[in-house]
Amino acid sequence: MTANRKRRRATSVKKDIISNLAEHLIDLIFERLPMDDAVRTSVLSTKWRYKWTTMRALTISQQFSKRALTISQQFSKRFIRIGPYHPNGFITVINQIMIHHNGPLLKFYLYIPNIVLDSFQEVDQWMLMLPGKGVRVLTLISINQVYPVPSSVYSCLELRQFGLFNCIFNPPLEFQGFLSLEHLCFERVDFEGNLGGTIINLPHLTELTMEKCENCNNFNIKAEKLRLLWVISCPDAMLLRLFHSKYLDRVRICFLKPAEDFLQVERITLPTMLSNLPNLICLTIDGYFLKFLAAKRFPKWLPHVVKCLKRLEFQSLNFGDLEGALCMLQSLPNLKQLRVTYTQLGPKADLESTSNYLESANCVARTLFKLQTVEITSLEGSRPELLFILFLLYHSPHLETMIIRPTATTDAEKRLKIAKAVMLFPRASTKAKMIYLNPQL
Repeated sequence: MTANRKRRRATSVKKDIISNLAEHLIDLIFERLPMDDAVRTSVLSTKWRYKWTTMRALTISQQFSKRALTISQQFSKRFIRIGPYHPNGFITVINQIMIHHNGPLLKFYLYIPNIVLDSFQEVDQWMLMLPGKGVRVLTLISINQVYPVPSSVYSCLELRQFGLFNCIFNPPLEFQGFLSLEHLCFERVDFEGNLGGTIINLPHLTELTMEKCENCNNFNIKAEKLRLLWVISCPDAMLLRLFHSKYLDRVRICFLKPAEDFLQVERITLPTMLSNLPNLICLTIDGYFLKFLAAKRFPKWLPHVVKCLKRLEFQSLNFGDLEGALCMLQSLPNLKQLRVTYTQLGPKADLESTSNYLESANCVARTLFKLQTVEITSLEGSRPELLFILFLLYHSPHLETMIIRPTATTDAEKRLKIAKAVMLFPRASTKAKMIYLNPQL
């Protein structure tokens, strides 16, 4: 009898184990569930009936992962066909979720699908609930319609992570900043308002990502602890002020189009930029930004060396940009990794003048003693490209690996000629390994 009681007691505990989970484990489970599945957990047991109303993370949108984006899109797409204001539509369902929610809400991810709304009145009501719930992670993504961020969002002073997609960022004049914010990600954000020179204080911001934003000159921030800066296709005056951050060690600046196509671009030179970044470790720029830094013409080498930079990547580099690339390389004594991706777009450079420069005495460079890895992709096999490879092999005595991948438009015969030519180049390093890969289709 005693053994039977023990077995029954053990079986009972196993059946009820889900009701006895620790609260932090329950929070982790809910954080990884789509919203509709989270509501369905109410049927698991009596103890779980109302747990979804106290979720600390509501995923009705994109998190910072592809999986979360898929979940949020699947959740939102179900309401597109029936309309947003249907009894089971997007607005109605989210209204019910927000009304029944109790307690703190630390993470809120809102994905507004491609639906036509009469206004953003209901969405603004959801935002109005956030300041009192202690939200720390907030991501707002609006598809199709541009969403003007309401003033209530600027009262969420406990924010640690903040992301906007296809929104208007126009804080009130009395807004001083997010004093706890650490990560900021803006994509297709319009800073249309003029803050009259008001500086937004972000004392704990360490990472800033901006892509295809407009009117960035109105976004004047102070971020003294910034360590990572990614700016894609939105060069404005305020961005250049951030180059004075003494902690900044990872920078990625890509124009994606000529600087002349932008309305407002504050001029800065390569020596000025690098002199303001004494702790820079990793730098990624594209050919358009390199031209922008050139002003009139690159010097033979920079007036000072950049000692901390160890990883350098050139994207969308044209043949004519190689002179600027060499200027940078000669001022980076501790560079360990170099990656170059050539572009197939835009006007072709003067191959003869570029080749003549690479072969001239003015091209003699300082030795790259620390360079260990080089990767070159989208190689066409032009004379300047091959001379650039020759330069790297000849001036890198400790090179370990060079990876070359030709462009997909190069035929098999030409790829073979390029491979033969490269393999015969003299090398300063006796252990340099050449890896020639097939093009990516």
